[in-house]
Amino acid sequence: MVKKIQKNGSDKKAAAQAFNSPLSGAIKDSAQQIWLAGLGAFSKAQEEGGKAFESLVKEGLSIQRKTQAVAEERISEATNKVSSMATDISSKASGQWDKLESIFEERVAKALNKLGVPSARDVDALIKRIDALNQHVQELGGKAPAKTAARKAAPAKKSASKPAAKNVAARPAARKTARKAATA
Repeated sequence: MVKKIQKNGSDKKAAAQAFNSPLSGAIKDSAQQIWLAGLGAFSKAQEEGGKAFESLVKEGLSIQRKTQAVAEERISEATNKVSSMATDISSKASGQWDKLESIFEERVAKALNKLGVPSARDVDALIKRIDALNQHVQELGGKAPAKTAARKAAPAKKSASKPAAKNVAARPAARKTARKAATA
C-alpha cells in the first residue's frame, strides 16, 4: 500500500530557510545578470539592426541585378534561337511553295496542250516562221516587207486559250494586209 506522506509545518520552515540561504542569493543575482544581459543584447540589436537591414537590402539589390542580367541574357539567346528557327522554316516553306507552283504550272500546261491550246512557245515559233516567210518574200520580190499585224498582236505574256486562238485566226488577215502593202 501506498503511504501518504504528510507535510507538517516543520517542512515548510526548512524550505523557507533554504530559500534564504547564500546559495539562493547567488542564484537570484545570477538570474538578474542574465536578464540584464538579455536587455542589453536587445538594445544593441535594435541599434545595429537598422545598419544590418540596410546592408541586407544592398546585397539583395545587387543579387537582383545579377539575376536580371542573367535572365535577360537567356531571353536574348532564346529569342535568337527562335528567330533563326523561324527563318529556316520560312525558307523551307518558300521552297515548298515554289515546288507547288511549278507542279501546278506543269499540270495546267499539260491540260491546255491536251485541249489543243497553243502554248507561248508555239506562238513564238509561229511568229518566227512568219518573219522568215516575210523575209523570203522580200528576197523574191525585192521590196521591204511591212510590219505584220501578227507580230503586233503577239502576246507578251502567256496567253489564255481563247485569246491565243484569236491571234492565230487574225494572222491570215494580217498576211493579206501585208501583201496589199507590198504590192502598193
